[in-house]
Amino acid sequence: MDIRSFIDSTYLKTPLQAGLDESQNQIVVETFIQEAIQENFKLIMIRPEMVVLAKQMISPSDSNVQIGTVIDFPEGQSSIDKKLEEARQAIIDGADELDFVCNYVAFKNGNVDLVKEEILLGTQLALDNNKIIKWIIEVAALTEKQIIQLSALIKNVVITHFKEDNYGAVFVKSSTGFYTTKNNEPNGATIPSVIMMLENASPLPVKAAGGVRNYEDAVAMIKLGVKRIGTSSAKAIVNGENNPNEY
Repeated sequence: MDIRSFIDSTYLKTPLQAGLDESQNQIVVETFIQEAIQENFKLIMIRPEMVVLAKQMISPSDSNVQIGTVIDFPEGQSSIDKKLEEARQAIIDGADELDFVCNYVAFKNGNVDLVKEEILLGTQLALDNNKIIKWIIEVAALTEKQIIQLSALIKNVVITHFKEDNYGAVFVKSSTGFYTTKNNEPNGATIPSVIMMLENASPLPVKAAGGVRNYEDAVAMIKLGVKRIGTSSAKAIVNGENNPNEY
């Protein structure tokens, strides 16, 4: 099974997080972008400040690789206005897909109306600009009940306010890969969390981000019904090797 069309090859570290200076970190990003072009992955997922660079590299290559970026990453607690401003700039810079971090902290604190509003306005912005949007719910920060509730909330906002033709462009995504868990527990997608998302987000598609360790894990996720897989070890996974990275 060729899984390349499911793969969002991902590099989201800042220079500080990577232990590199800015120029060194840019070289890593360029390597990821070039690899995505060569391997014909679905998408390269990078930080907003690297979108222009990706556009400059992909446009002349006659490649179908899409450009994705993250919005309000990784905390997700900025104001709705700030999220929308960041998303608008990413669209101007050439992003094809926008992965918003949902304000899961507000959701956990009971501020459901705020979460509904950001999902409505963020989704509207993306769809008005013919972009795919993914809402990151950060499953490692949620209880099983909260995973179910937040997945269903996103679905309900979308089916209430948008046409059925748009459903395939609005994903529910598991994780940022940057959430710190206790006792070394998984901070990315797991089979149980993905099943809960699939059951409660449908008919919206689901992206499993992080936690996919190898080709077999990826195929298992796809067979469950996942439409995208985010990983920082895309080439290793499609070639049947183990994922050496945390995400």
